[in-house]
Amino acid sequence: MTLAVFAPAKVNLYLHVVGKRADGYHLLDSLAVFPRIGDSLTVEAAGDLSLRLDGPMAAGLQAEPDNIVLKAARALAAAAGIAPKAALTLTKRLPIASGIGGGSADGAAALRALCALWRLEMSEERLAEIGLAIGADLPVCLRVRPTQMAGIGEILEDAVPLPPVWMLLVNPGVALSTPAVFKARKAGFTEPAPLTQAPRDARDLAEALSRRTNDLMAPALFLAPVIAQVLGAIAAQPGCLLSRMSGSGATCFGLFAVEAEVRSAVRALSQLQLGWWVAAGEVS
Repeated sequence: MTLAVFAPAKVNLYLHVVGKRADGYHLLDSLAVFPRIGDSLTVEAAGDLSLRLDGPMAAGLQAEPDNIVLKAARALAAAAGIAPKAALTLTKRLPIASGIGGGSADGAAALRALCALWRLEMSEERLAEIGLAIGADLPVCLRVRPTQMAGIGEILEDAVPLPPVWMLLVNPGVALSTPAVFKARKAGFTEPAPLTQAPRDARDLAEALSRRTNDLMAPALFLAPVIAQVLGAIAAQPGCLLSRMSGSGATCFGLFAVEAEVRSAVRALSQLQLGWWVAAGEVS
Protein backbone atom coordinates (compact mmCIF):
# COMPACT_ATOMS: atom_id res chain seq x y z
CA MET A 1 0.00 0.00 0.00
CA THR A 2 1.46 3.34 -1.10
CA LEU A 3 -0.06 6.70 -0.18
CA ALA A 4 0.81 10.10 -1.63
CA VAL A 5 0.10 13.38 0.18
CA PHE A 6 0.57 16.94 -1.04
CA ALA A 7 2.36 19.36 1.31
CA PRO A 8 1.39 22.88 0.22
CA ALA A 9 3.25 26.03 1.18
CA LYS A 10 1.84 28.03 4.07
CA VAL A 11 1.65 31.73 3.17
CA ASN A 12 0.94 34.48 5.70
CA LEU A 13 -1.24 37.04 3.91
CA TYR A 14 -0.53 39.39 6.79
CA LEU A 15 1.35 38.97 10.09
CA HIS A 16 0.99 41.23 13.11
CA VAL A 17 3.27 40.80 16.13
CA VAL A 18 0.85 41.64 18.93
CA GLY A 19 2.84 40.86 22.08
CA LYS A 20 5.48 38.71 23.75
CA ARG A 21 5.16 36.04 26.42
CA ALA A 22 7.36 35.82 29.48
CA ASP A 23 9.14 32.82 27.96
CA GLY A 24 10.23 34.90 24.96
CA TYR A 25 7.76 33.56 22.41
CA HIS A 26 6.02 36.23 20.37
CA LEU A 27 2.24 36.43 20.08
CA LEU A 28 0.93 36.71 16.53
CA ASP A 29 -2.16 37.57 14.54
CA SER A 30 -2.09 36.22 11.01
CA LEU A 31 -4.14 34.86 8.14
CA ALA A 32 -2.59 31.76 6.56
CA VAL A 33 -3.53 30.24 3.22
CA PHE A 34 -2.29 27.27 1.22
CA PRO A 35 -1.73 27.71 -2.54
CA ARG A 36 -1.37 24.71 -4.83
CA ILE A 37 2.38 25.01 -4.65
CA GLY A 38 4.36 22.59 -2.52
CA ASP A 39 6.22 19.41 -1.76
CA SER A 40 4.86 15.88 -1.93
CA LEU A 41 5.33 12.87 0.33
CA THR A 42 4.75 9.20 -0.36
CA VAL A 43 4.63 6.54 2.34
CA GLU A 44 4.46 2.78 2.17
CA ALA A 45 4.68 -0.11 4.59
CA ALA A 46 8.17 -1.28 5.50
CA GLY A 47 10.05 -3.22 8.15
CA ASP A 48 11.67 -0.12 9.61
CA LEU A 49 11.62 3.67 9.27
CA SER A 50 13.45 5.34 6.39
CA LEU A 51 13.38 8.57 4.43
CA ARG A 52 14.52 9.19 0.86
CA LEU A 53 14.84 12.72 -0.51
CA ASP A 54 14.45 13.86 -4.10
CA GLY A 55 13.27 16.94 -5.97
CA PRO A 56 14.98 20.21 -6.96
CA MET A 57 15.45 21.40 -3.36
CA ALA A 58 16.51 18.07 -1.85
CA ALA A 59 20.17 19.06 -1.66
CA GLY A 60 19.32 21.51 1.13
CA LEU A 61 18.07 18.75 3.42
CA GLN A 62 19.57 15.75 5.12
CA ALA A 63 17.70 12.47 5.60
CA GLU A 64 18.92 12.27 9.20
CA PRO A 65 17.07 11.61 12.47
CA ASP A 66 16.43 15.31 13.04
CA ASN A 67 14.57 15.73 9.75
CA ILE A 68 11.09 16.98 10.61
CA VAL A 69 9.41 14.21 8.61
CA LEU A 70 11.18 11.55 10.66
CA LYS A 71 10.47 13.47 13.87
CA ALA A 72 6.78 13.52 12.98
CA ALA A 73 6.78 9.80 12.20
CA ARG A 74 8.43 8.92 15.51
CA ALA A 75 6.18 11.23 17.50
CA LEU A 76 3.02 9.80 15.91
CA ALA A 77 4.15 6.22 16.50
CA ALA A 78 5.00 6.99 20.13
CA ALA A 79 1.59 8.60 20.67
CA ALA A 80 -0.09 5.52 19.17
CA GLY A 81 2.09 3.06 21.08
CA ILE A 82 3.41 1.36 17.97
CA ALA A 83 6.78 0.93 16.28
CA PRO A 84 7.51 3.48 13.52
CA LYS A 85 7.69 1.40 10.36
CA ALA A 86 7.37 3.06 6.97
CA ALA A 87 9.38 3.97 3.91
CA LEU A 88 8.93 7.67 3.15
CA THR A 89 9.94 9.63 0.07
CA LEU A 90 9.90 13.42 0.23
CA THR A 91 9.95 15.32 -3.06
CA LYS A 92 11.23 18.74 -2.04
CA ARG A 93 10.20 21.65 -4.27
CA LEU A 94 9.86 24.49 -1.78
CA PRO A 95 12.97 26.49 -0.84
CA ILE A 96 14.47 25.91 2.60
CA ALA A 97 14.11 28.47 5.44
CA SER A 98 11.98 30.69 3.21
CA GLY A 99 9.02 31.86 5.32
CA ILE A 100 6.41 29.60 3.73
CA GLY A 101 6.38 26.75 6.22
CA GLY A 102 7.95 24.14 3.98
CA GLY A 103 9.34 22.01 6.79
CA SER A 104 6.15 22.24 8.80
CA ALA A 105 4.12 21.34 5.72
CA ASP A 106 6.27 18.24 5.25
CA GLY A 107 5.88 17.25 8.91
CA ALA A 108 2.12 17.74 8.74
CA ALA A 109 1.94 15.67 5.55
CA ALA A 110 3.81 12.89 7.32
CA LEU A 111 1.30 12.90 10.19
CA ARG A 112 -1.67 12.77 7.79
CA ALA A 113 -0.17 10.09 5.55
CA LEU A 114 1.04 7.85 8.35
CA CYS A 115 -2.30 8.07 10.14
CA ALA A 116 -3.83 6.55 7.03
CA LEU A 117 -1.05 4.01 6.49
CA TRP A 118 -1.10 2.83 10.10
CA ARG A 119 -4.92 3.03 10.27
CA LEU A 120 -4.88 5.30 13.30
CA GLU A 121 -8.03 7.09 14.37
CA MET A 122 -6.81 10.44 15.65
CA SER A 123 -8.69 13.72 15.62
CA GLU A 124 -7.29 16.86 14.04
CA GLU A 125 -6.97 18.26 17.56
CA ARG A 126 -4.87 15.31 18.75
CA LEU A 127 -2.64 15.50 15.68
CA ALA A 128 -2.22 19.23 16.32
CA GLU A 129 -1.03 18.47 19.86
CA ILE A 130 1.55 16.04 18.49
CA GLY A 131 2.59 18.51 15.81
CA LEU A 132 2.92 21.49 18.14
CA ALA A 133 5.58 19.62 20.13
CA ILE A 134 7.63 19.43 16.92
CA GLY A 135 7.07 22.92 15.51
CA ALA A 136 4.77 25.90 16.03
CA ASP A 137 3.53 25.86 12.42
CA LEU A 138 2.61 22.18 12.23
CA PRO A 139 -0.94 22.59 13.61
CA VAL A 140 -1.92 25.15 10.97
CA CYS A 141 -0.25 23.10 8.22
CA LEU A 142 -2.37 20.12 9.23
CA ARG A 143 -5.52 22.09 8.41
CA VAL A 144 -4.61 22.96 4.79
CA ARG A 145 -7.39 25.57 4.61
CA PRO A 146 -7.54 29.34 5.19
CA THR A 147 -6.96 29.89 8.89
CA GLN A 148 -6.82 32.79 11.33
CA MET A 149 -3.87 32.25 13.65
CA ALA A 150 -3.34 33.66 17.13
CA GLY A 151 -1.18 33.00 20.18
CA ILE A 152 2.19 31.60 19.13
CA GLY A 153 0.40 29.88 16.26
CA GLU A 154 -1.56 27.34 18.27
CA ILE A 155 -4.90 29.19 18.41
CA LEU A 156 -6.54 28.42 15.08
CA GLU A 157 -9.94 29.24 13.62
CA ASP A 158 -11.38 28.85 10.14
CA ALA A 159 -11.01 32.12 8.26
CA VAL A 160 -13.98 33.92 6.75
CA PRO A 161 -14.72 32.59 3.24
CA LEU A 162 -12.10 33.85 0.82
CA PRO A 163 -12.63 34.44 -2.91
CA PRO A 164 -10.71 32.49 -5.55
CA VAL A 165 -7.32 34.10 -6.06
CA TRP A 166 -4.08 33.20 -7.81
CA MET A 167 -0.75 33.51 -6.05
CA LEU A 168 2.76 34.12 -7.33
CA LEU A 169 5.62 33.05 -5.05
CA VAL A 170 9.18 34.32 -5.52
CA ASN A 171 12.25 33.53 -3.43
CA PRO A 172 15.63 35.15 -4.19
CA GLY A 173 17.63 32.17 -2.98
CA VAL A 174 18.39 33.68 0.42
CA ALA A 175 17.68 31.60 3.53
CA LEU A 176 16.49 33.56 6.56
CA SER A 177 16.45 32.25 10.12
CA THR A 178 13.17 33.04 11.86
CA PRO A 179 14.88 33.62 15.25
CA ALA A 180 17.35 35.98 13.57
CA VAL A 181 14.52 38.00 12.01
CA PHE A 182 12.71 38.31 15.33
CA LYS A 183 15.98 39.31 17.03
CA ALA A 184 16.52 42.07 14.46
CA ARG A 185 13.03 43.44 15.01
CA LYS A 186 13.01 46.88 16.69
CA ALA A 187 9.38 47.98 16.40
CA GLY A 188 6.66 47.75 19.04
CA PHE A 189 3.52 45.71 18.78
CA THR A 190 0.57 45.93 16.38
CA GLU A 191 -3.10 45.47 17.21
CA PRO A 192 -4.75 42.24 16.02
CA ALA A 193 -6.87 42.73 12.91
CA PRO A 194 -8.48 39.42 11.91
CA LEU A 195 -10.71 39.46 8.85
CA THR A 196 -14.31 39.46 10.03
CA GLN A 197 -16.06 40.05 6.70
CA ALA A 198 -15.72 37.82 3.67
CA PRO A 199 -14.08 39.72 0.77
CA ARG A 200 -16.29 39.95 -2.34
CA ASP A 201 -13.52 39.12 -4.81
CA ALA A 202 -9.74 39.04 -5.21
CA ARG A 203 -9.48 42.83 -5.44
CA ASP A 204 -11.54 43.26 -2.28
CA LEU A 205 -9.24 40.78 -0.50
CA ALA A 206 -6.15 42.69 -1.63
CA GLU A 207 -7.65 45.96 -0.40
CA ALA A 208 -8.40 44.43 3.01
CA LEU A 209 -4.85 43.09 3.26
CA SER A 210 -3.40 46.46 2.24
CA ARG A 211 -4.75 47.83 5.54
CA ARG A 212 -2.69 45.20 7.37
CA THR A 213 1.06 44.55 7.43
CA ASN A 214 3.79 41.99 7.84
CA ASP A 215 5.60 43.21 10.95
CA LEU A 216 8.62 41.02 10.13
CA MET A 217 9.30 42.67 6.79
CA ALA A 218 11.47 45.52 8.13
CA PRO A 219 13.92 43.26 10.01
CA ALA A 220 13.95 40.81 7.10
CA LEU A 221 14.82 43.66 4.71
CA PHE A 222 17.65 44.66 7.03
CA LEU A 223 19.06 41.13 6.89
CA ALA A 224 18.31 40.52 3.20
CA PRO A 225 17.96 43.80 1.22
CA VAL A 226 17.27 41.83 -1.99
CA ILE A 227 13.71 41.35 -0.69
CA ALA A 228 12.95 44.92 -1.76
CA GLN A 229 13.96 44.04 -5.33
CA VAL A 230 11.72 40.96 -5.26
CA LEU A 231 8.74 42.94 -3.98
CA GLY A 232 9.23 45.57 -6.67
CA ALA A 233 9.51 42.98 -9.41
CA ILE A 234 6.28 41.31 -8.31
CA ALA A 235 4.40 44.60 -7.96
CA ALA A 236 5.44 45.59 -11.50
CA GLN A 237 3.69 42.58 -13.07
CA PRO A 238 0.42 43.39 -14.90
CA GLY A 239 -2.57 42.31 -12.86
CA CYS A 240 -0.75 42.17 -9.50
CA LEU A 241 -3.17 43.31 -6.79
CA LEU A 242 -0.80 43.12 -3.82
CA SER A 243 2.90 42.39 -3.27
CA ARG A 244 4.09 41.32 0.19
CA MET A 245 6.58 39.14 2.05
CA SER A 246 5.35 35.94 3.71
CA GLY A 247 6.24 35.00 7.28
CA SER A 248 9.84 35.76 8.20
CA GLY A 249 10.92 35.78 4.54
CA ALA A 250 12.57 35.83 2.19
CA THR A 251 9.75 34.46 0.00
CA CYS A 252 7.38 37.13 -1.29
CA PHE A 253 3.99 36.76 -2.94
CA GLY A 254 1.75 38.55 -5.36
CA LEU A 255 -2.01 38.19 -5.59
CA PHE A 256 -3.75 38.01 -8.98
CA ALA A 257 -7.39 37.68 -9.99
CA VAL A 258 -6.68 36.05 -13.36
CA GLU A 259 -4.72 32.85 -14.02
CA ALA A 260 -3.34 34.08 -17.36
CA GLU A 261 -1.81 37.12 -15.65
CA VAL A 262 -0.06 35.10 -12.94
CA ARG A 263 1.27 32.64 -15.55
CA SER A 264 2.57 35.59 -17.57
CA ALA A 265 4.27 36.91 -14.41
CA VAL A 266 6.01 33.56 -13.87
CA ARG A 267 7.39 33.67 -17.41
CA ALA A 268 8.49 37.31 -17.08
CA LEU A 269 10.31 36.83 -13.80
CA SER A 270 11.89 33.56 -14.93
CA GLN A 271 13.24 35.31 -18.04
CA LEU A 272 15.12 37.79 -15.82
CA GLN A 273 17.49 34.88 -15.06
CA LEU A 274 18.30 36.16 -11.58
CA GLY A 275 18.40 32.68 -10.11
CA TRP A 276 15.16 33.26 -8.24
CA TRP A 277 12.72 30.48 -7.45
CA VAL A 278 9.37 31.33 -9.04
CA ALA A 279 6.09 29.40 -8.80
CA ALA A 280 2.36 30.04 -9.06
CA GLY A 281 -0.82 28.33 -7.98
CA GLU A 282 -4.44 28.88 -7.01
CA VAL A 283 -5.49 29.56 -3.45
CA SER A 284 -8.75 27.78 -2.72
